[in-house]
Amino acid sequence: MNAPKSCTLVILAAGMGSRYGGLKQIDPVGPGGETVLDYAVFDALRAGFDRIVFVIRRDIEAAFRANVGARYEGRADVEYVFQSADELPAGFRPALGRTKPLGTGHAVWCARRCVRGPFAVINADDFYGADSFRQLGAFLTGGVRPDEFAMVGFRLGATLSEHGRVARGVCSVADGRLGGIDERTGIEPAEVGPGRTYSGEETVSMNCWGFTTALFPALESGLAAFLDVRGGDPAAEFYLPAAISEMIKRGTVQVRVLPTRSAWFGITYRDDKPKVAAAIADLVQHGFYPPKLFT
Repeated sequence: MNAPKSCTLVILAAGMGSRYGGLKQIDPVGPGGETVLDYAVFDALRAGFDRIVFVIRRDIEAAFRANVGARYEGRADVEYVFQSADELPAGFRPALGRTKPLGTGHAVWCARRCVRGPFAVINADDFYGADSFRQLGAFLTGGVRPDEFAMVGFRLGATLSEHGRVARGVCSVADGRLGGIDERTGIEPAEVGPGRTYSGEETVSMNCWGFTTALFPALESGLAAFLDVRGGDPAAEFYLPAAISEMIKRGTVQVRVLPTRSAWFGITYRDDKPKVAAAIADLVQHGFYPPKLFT
């Protein structure tokens, strides 16, 4: 089922890419010069999404518009939202010395004025696969209740990097519903496999979500509570998975888990890029994508 025109794809692209060493959001990996983001947008458009909201920083606006956003003009309704440290709920001020964005939960909250119906949220630098967007489109057009959200769940073993440790949100799932997300840091491939710390079959969140606009007031309440406790810490971040976990704990929302066997590719470290490029080239060779996405 295709998503209606009112269905929006919110793309989080304000990250600094500090471990990667540059703006990986605009780094080409496809045979036609495509970015990882191009494949996500291509898959979303095929699933019926036709509104895109980019959450970016003002200092990357010119490069992002020219190198990324321009590709989609005429194919979708494209808007830009700026994530900044001074965009906060009433009564709060940014921490002295803060230079980093305030986290993924804050980034989504910053998009609240541009989203008017059911919407999906993804990271700009992750490849989620066509099945993820098909499932989100079907979920968002299925007449869900305002307090029912969705998360595409990936296998932990399919989301690792050969070039360093990763942080993953390991999910508890019961009867197809998300029970919570436990953020684990420093996961190495050697820890994953039969008889090891992780089996590899664990469901993990890669920030691929489906929401209704009921998310925004709940996010604002969570953000205000976060700022009450940690607002003075210039390094503290308000993460979307943690915010959703708290909503589940309070019983204010339910989150359906949409399991996928789609390939996930991500560029965490610069050495990840050749593997991602090779994987995409293989998908192109087998006809899953055209050699050039946007002509």
